[in-house]
Amino acid sequence: MNAALRTSLVMWFTLGIALLLSVAPMPEHLDIGRPLWVPLFLTFWALKYPYRVGLMTAWCLGIAQDVLYGTLFGQHAIALVLVMFLVLTLQQRLKHFPLWQHSLALLIIYGLAQLVLLWLSSLSGMRPEIIYYAVPALVSCLLWPWLYLLLVAVQRLAR
Repeated sequence: MNAALRTSLVMWFTLGIALLLSVAPMPEHLDIGRPLWVPLFLTFWALKYPYRVGLMTAWCLGIAQDVLYGTLFGQHAIALVLVMFLVLTLQQRLKHFPLWQHSLALLIIYGLAQLVLLWLSSLSGMRPEIIYYAVPALVSCLLWPWLYLLLVAVQRLAR
């Protein structure tokens, strides 16, 4: 099996793991800080292979999240496409940043995506509290350096 095929298999496997982690049961008091697993994994692969992971991948994973969560159809898809667009737009710059600056940039990107989700939820008649949308973005940015290093190791093993 060639390296490109192995990398693609590992990429799709990790994205599947991200979908599973996003719906894995957690204690109720910790659920407020659930990281944004799918955007985190998508961001990693978009930074590594921007020609393989794009807006269509983000859209499909967002639809899968909507089905898994039972939310408004397309809600997470729009947010993931926004994340992917911003990451792909900033990809050349982000490659040269240290991991702590990645985290700061991702805090803004994920925060914007969470604001879009909050806005779409409020348009559908729900009145969620903003804390439920702000904390996951912050937790995800704190988790980013560790997840990045883990996925780099997984990527090296795949080669």
